[in-house]
Amino acid sequence: MTEPLTQSPAEPAADLAPGPPSRRDRARTALRRVRRRSLLRLRSLPPWSPLAAGVAAGGLLGAGYGLVTTPQYTATSYVVAVPADASDPSSALGFAQAYGRVATQLAVLGDAQMWAHVPVATLERSVRTATSPDAPMVSVTATSADPEEAADMANAVARALTRHADATADDTHVELRQFARATEPGEPSSPSAAVTGLVGASAGGLLGGLALLVRPRRTAPGPGPAAAVPGPASASDARGQL
Repeated sequence: MTEPLTQSPAEPAADLAPGPPSRRDRARTALRRVRRRSLLRLRSLPPWSPLAAGVAAGGLLGAGYGLVTTPQYTATSYVVAVPADASDPSSALGFAQAYGRVATQLAVLGDAQMWAHVPVATLERSVRTATSPDAPMVSVTATSADPEEAADMANAVARALTRHADATADDTHVELRQFARATEPGEPSSPSAAVTGLVGASAGGLLGGLALLVRPRRTAPGPGPAAAVPGPASASDARGQL
């Protein structure tokens, strides 16, 4: 005889309810909420907010740059080319152009460093010369963080240049003479913090305006779904109503 089949007792169903969220899940949820709030705040800002932010950021950066940058001082010395008695006066203009190019050469700067008390590399970096197409004059300009040093470098290079010109005066029939000595500047030549702040604000406003132009425009919410307009009743509907 076959034994009756015995049913095993039913096992309790597994608990399918989700457990408490982990720390990582809570962090992700909080991050999503922060992003959602940030997006809502950005959308609530006025349309001209990029322009205002650019002006403010540029002004702060420009003013900070002007405050942390060391002010520079500029001093200028002038020498003039004078023709000899038997030479053509127009030749002085051509030699003035030539001496303006020679002033920053190593031979002249090597002599000028003894009077300026700075290395030749500093003179090469800080001294610039300029000439005029109408007057036989050479300007020697020096820039430094120390106003006294700037004047000393300009006068030293001008003095060394006149010495070199005097050594060849018998051949060129042109002499270089000191026209105006460089004086110690009283104010820096570099822009102040106010000027750099205005420049930074202008640049920031320009960038903010460009960002405002390329920013996608907000579209007004469109009308809701159009309500169905009842059409004329058909003949079958009319018969059904009857």
